[in-house]
Amino acid sequence: MSTENDPMAEIRASFFVECEELLEALQDSLQIMDDGAEDSETINVVFRAVHSIKGGAGAFGLDALVRFAHRYETVMDEVRTGRMEADADALKVFFQCADHLSDLVRHSRDGGADPAEQSNTLLTRLNALMGEEGGPTESEPEPEIEFQPMGLALDLAPLNDGSLDDLLDLDALPPLGDLPDLPPLALNAPKTYTLHFAPEQELFETGNEPYLLLRALHELGTAQVTCDTSRLPPQQSLTPEQPYLSWTIELETEAEEAEILSVFEFVDGLCTLKLTSGDSDDMPSDLPQMLPADQTTPTSTPEPPTAIEPAPSPAPQPAAPAAPPKTQTPSAAAAVKSVVRVDLDRIERLVNLVGELVINQAMLSQSLEDANLPPHGDAISGLEEFQRLTRDIQDSVMMIRAQPVKSLFQRMSRIIREASAAVDKDVRLHTEGEATEVDKTVIERLADPLTHMIRNAVDHGLEKPADRIAAGKPPEGQVKLTAAHRSGRVIIEVSDDGAGINRPRVLQIAIDKGLIPADSQLSDSEIDNLLFLPGFSTASTVSDLSGRGVGMDVVRTAIQALGGRIAITSIPGEGTSFSISLPLTLAVLDGMVIDTAGETLVVPLNLVVETLTFAASEVSMIRPGQHVVRVRGAFVPVVDLGAELGYRAPLTDFEGAVALLIVHENGSRAALMIDNILDQRQVVIKGLDDGFFRAAGIAAATILGDGQIALILDPSDIITNAAQHPQEPLKAGVSA
Repeated sequence: MSTENDPMAEIRASFFVECEELLEALQDSLQIMDDGAEDSETINVVFRAVHSIKGGAGAFGLDALVRFAHRYETVMDEVRTGRMEADADALKVFFQCADHLSDLVRHSRDGGADPAEQSNTLLTRLNALMGEEGGPTESEPEPEIEFQPMGLALDLAPLNDGSLDDLLDLDALPPLGDLPDLPPLALNAPKTYTLHFAPEQELFETGNEPYLLLRALHELGTAQVTCDTSRLPPQQSLTPEQPYLSWTIELETEAEEAEILSVFEFVDGLCTLKLTSGDSDDMPSDLPQMLPADQTTPTSTPEPPTAIEPAPSPAPQPAAPAAPPKTQTPSAAAAVKSVVRVDLDRIERLVNLVGELVINQAMLSQSLEDANLPPHGDAISGLEEFQRLTRDIQDSVMMIRAQPVKSLFQRMSRIIREASAAVDKDVRLHTEGEATEVDKTVIERLADPLTHMIRNAVDHGLEKPADRIAAGKPPEGQVKLTAAHRSGRVIIEVSDDGAGINRPRVLQIAIDKGLIPADSQLSDSEIDNLLFLPGFSTASTVSDLSGRGVGMDVVRTAIQALGGRIAITSIPGEGTSFSISLPLTLAVLDGMVIDTAGETLVVPLNLVVETLTFAASEVSMIRPGQHVVRVRGAFVPVVDLGAELGYRAPLTDFEGAVALLIVHENGSRAALMIDNILDQRQVVIKGLDDGFFRAAGIAAATILGDGQIALILDPSDIITNAAQHPQEPLKAGVSA
């Protein structure tokens, strides 16, 4: 049966989306605590996140999730009240529990094997933090709530079955005058609150249960619950769809108002709720007025709720004549920022359509140019407006797909914890630039290579604690993960403060494996790049983290598939850094269309600083096949693009040549020699599938306005290859 229009399925899906947000807040707050900068509010955020997940899970009958979250919440309550200290050992357990809570949420959403064994292990560790011996109990005890309909103490347990007959035996109710006086409760908390809670019909239709809400309130302190049955008709006149009961709760607790109201956050808009302090005089005297409008006709305009409305309600209007009853709808509080969740497939289709729009706009532009229309005519003016609108649409669609890398970085925090525990190392992760936005597709496809790099940093990059101490370093290793926008690209760096790359050992392993000739003379950079050779591994034994012959070549292949590149820098004794350079988007880019040796190519415009033309006297040869040109007092290497791509022989005369001044992410520059600049326009990126040869310096392809296919270049890759293999000029009479 399809669940597309099933309201319960939609609510359940919304719950899991909110769980992701709560888990993100949980990880952030735990990291703040681990950094030693926590305050009471940080601890409260952790507590509320776990509590909210538990409350929502209970509404959907996710028992395993409720059981684990309940114990986790109990321990965090001990920290919150100051009865337990969150030391380093406790925080490790808290992080592990947060990771497992994420697994339980994912299991509850997607199904699969129930991680009960891991749950029991972590519950035992939580019990140990509480000073309790033994493993977890089979089930958490149900909290006892004193429940009083109009002064009569009843048990709330029958509410679990939803049986009204079990809940209220109306014939057994004694006259109100015969009810005994109940002794007042001893005040064990500094604050007393009174809550008036009246559910609406939608609350029950969405599967929520007042009993669970009242039980959650009781867990915050001591709750005395009174049920108002005054609206209850004779049993034969009951209508199952209508809510007749409301509750008044006297709550003694140390919790703040915000925490009390968080109990009701999953029924926001599905009930009427008023919270007042026990010392307040503005408590409503007539609770039935707070029931939904279809159950009572008020004699005056009721006061709007003040507790969990998502936005301020409109000011009360003067009393009006009684009107026919109508169902109360949630406030149009949608003054708050609203969010629409859309399937990624729909966004992908929109992106593809924008790409086709860009191609058609280029074709139209080419057609009008070929028609030799006057530059200021109506057609050209309309084309310019069309181009502007196309750019605005493209930018807006790209913003929809852009997401901060924070979620990816949080996943790496877990990888660090698991990897360091596997190799018995103490490692701390530092992150910067979590708000850097990247195309969603890039984030998803970057997860696996980044995970591999993080594990390599922990396993190979960092030394054992004893070795670090012997080297004069702190025993705790440091891994840094950063992201930033630079030169129109996204730069992600993974660095460690380990021993650096052991280049003699890397070189010897490559020779022993037959990856390079035994007499190879390589520079430090070339030795570092041996790590990217297929099958290269420095691990002597097979472990869960490494040693299987699947190494950094997989990482480089994945990065190149994203249109990116990866570079290594390493200093012996100080550490190693891997730098990943990625395009901002995988859909559309601004390009410069150029001509080289009769071939039409596209260079990403964000890499071009300026265009140059110079005389032959301005170019100097520093060695055969390698030239430099002086640009504003500095020498810049010259790269002959046609020769590097194999289109023609290297130039021997640079008189009148056109050059593009290219800037790398690290700030270095180079002059790329071309024949001519044809145009500057937006182009749609079309990836090359596996059937094409992966030539160095070729990033992708595109379709131009005249229908011609042009290759999109990666100038930085071309310039790097040119520096490693200088082109020798061909002798006269020898063809390319």
